[in-house]
Amino acid sequence: MKKYSYLLIWLVPVVLIVANIALAFTESDPLLAKFANITLPFGIYLILMGLWKRTGVSALLSLPFMIFAAFQIVLLFLYGERIIAVDMFLNVATTNFTEATELLANLVSAIVTVCILYLPPLAWGGYLAAKKICATAAQRRRAVKAGIASALAGAGALAACYIAIPGYAVTRNLFPINVISNMCEAINRFHATKAYPETSAGFKFDARSTHPDSLQEIYVMVVGETARACNWQLAGYGRRTTPRLAGRNDIVFFNRVLSESNTTHKSVPMILSPLDASNFGDSIYHTKSIIETFKEAGYRTAFISNQKRNGSFIDFFGEQADETIFINDGSSMEERFDADLLGEMESFISRNADARKLMIVLHTYGSHFKYEGRYPASAAVFTPDNAHDATASNRPVLINAYDNTIAYTDMFLDSLASCLGATGLPAAFVYMSDHGEDIFDDERGRFLHASPNPTYYQIHVPMLVWMSDSLRAIEPDKFGVALSHASSKISSSKSAFHTLVDLAGITTPAYRSDWSLTDTAFVEQPRIYLNDYNESVALDASGLRRQDLKILERF
Repeated sequence: MKKYSYLLIWLVPVVLIVANIALAFTESDPLLAKFANITLPFGIYLILMGLWKRTGVSALLSLPFMIFAAFQIVLLFLYGERIIAVDMFLNVATTNFTEATELLANLVSAIVTVCILYLPPLAWGGYLAAKKICATAAQRRRAVKAGIASALAGAGALAACYIAIPGYAVTRNLFPINVISNMCEAINRFHATKAYPETSAGFKFDARSTHPDSLQEIYVMVVGETARACNWQLAGYGRRTTPRLAGRNDIVFFNRVLSESNTTHKSVPMILSPLDASNFGDSIYHTKSIIETFKEAGYRTAFISNQKRNGSFIDFFGEQADETIFINDGSSMEERFDADLLGEMESFISRNADARKLMIVLHTYGSHFKYEGRYPASAAVFTPDNAHDATASNRPVLINAYDNTIAYTDMFLDSLASCLGATGLPAAFVYMSDHGEDIFDDERGRFLHASPNPTYYQIHVPMLVWMSDSLRAIEPDKFGVALSHASSKISSSKSAFHTLVDLAGITTPAYRSDWSLTDTAFVEQPRIYLNDYNESVALDASGLRRQDLKILERF
């Protein structure tokens, strides 16, 4: 039995290093960095296993490292590259149970793989620990010597990396230290987010309305979810996914819009605030939302969401409204669709008929996977759409279901315009999606969003402005100015806040006229992206691949 105990000393480091070996194939790091990333951790694992007399116990104590390795392998199955990001840990903390189960159901092969890799060594270790079976001292010494040799080779390579590779750091380049570092950063951000009500308490926009107090008006911010522009008919897509909006003459669609993040918990707060990628990390914990801007200017406000609370900035921003409604809160299993938001909005308008000025944020579920669950079966335009299996071979069905979500968004926005138009009041809404989505679009086989490296499909998003006849009568130039920017290079993260504030005639020191799509002072800005470390980087340093940049060049 001691022989089997000795084998376990080697088996545990081998299965732990599988993730490092996989990263050597998926990442574009220099060869020297890949060598260090394999030999140094392997040597340390082997030393630790050899030093501990109770081999079974040491195998069980490796469980945290096995969890990191398993998580990393699942991530590589899902996205095909990169280590576990800070945002990935935060996504786990802010994703609701329903979304998590929908995703896990399509990761069966990844889950089976990690179970085959890591459960047998743990079970073996548990058995040896229970029986108190130990390797001999000589066996453990051999393992320690081999581990020291591997660790020394890795340490030498590591030292060379610091000399030869600009920007190299173990906290970003050496697995699992980089993942542990990212987890610690995620924990810090999580706690900082929870403290947001206190850290932002004193923030003021010093906002005021320039429109007459007697003027009744309504403004709406519509936050879409996971809608990518390339599947919108308005953006040149071959299918009739937005026929209702295409038939309207009171909207302006912007076809060259990029989001500065591919994650909801960062992109939506940028949309709802005056922040962008350049100052998000430093300022988000102290800045309030567009809802507070309108409240200071004398508006009655509402935040109405078809998503569940998740403890993120979105929830805190929503609570700044006079009325906060999450229509999916509670224990009801009844499916709620985005069109249900309109009924809640109409009720809010009716309840506040005495208020002269109203502002509403509608947070939709949009095109979030599972796609066929985002619209009623009666609204299906493209069939078959039973897109249960997220596989490349099932892409035609996935696209049918996804396109149905866009067609349903088309109906929702058209109905919103009709609803606001029927009031006869000056009114406007701004719509944009938080980010897009990969749907097995090329040889990379990428699916979903929030990957450590973005793709074109995740950041090219739809955005549009609607203005009522009565608002255009009051502000005759605004619509034409927006139309003149329809083909401009736009950041939804920058322009959403400032455009709606401008439409409402609100002044605040936070307003940027050069970011508003309805202001003649608008100027195209350099494309930037908010990376995993909350650093603002140029688009070509965001992790986009050559094929992504080539597609973007066409826009």
